[in-house]
Amino acid sequence: MSHPRHELDPVIHSPARFSIMALLSSVERADFRFVRDTVQVSDSGLSQHLTTLDKAGYIEIRKGQAGRRTTTWLTATAAGKAAFTAHLETLNRIAASPAPEAEETRP
Repeated sequence: MSHPRHELDPVIHSPARFSIMALLSSVERADFRFVRDTVQVSDSGLSQHLTTLDKAGYIEIRKGQAGRRTTTWLTATAAGKAAFTAHLETLNRIAASPAPEAEETRP
C-alpha cells in the first residue's frame, strides 16, 4: 500500500496555488485584484500561478471591461473544483491517519 501523499496533485500542492483554488472553489468568479490581495502575492507571482492552473484546465481566465478599465475574471472549472476537492480529501486522510507504531529506541 503506498502512502496517500502520492495522490496529492502537484499543480495544487503549492501553497499559493492551493490558496487560489480554495478561494476560487468557494465563489462563482473573482477578479484578479481580489485574488491577488486575498492570497497576498504579487501581480507577477499570481500571473505565473494562474498560467499553471490554466494549463492544467483548473481555471478559466476571461478579460472584460468594467467601466473604463479592463478586468481579468477568474473562475474555477468543474475539473479544477474536483481536483481541489480530491487534493483536500487526501490531505485530510494524511492528517487523520494514525502514526505507525515504532519500536522505542534508547540511546
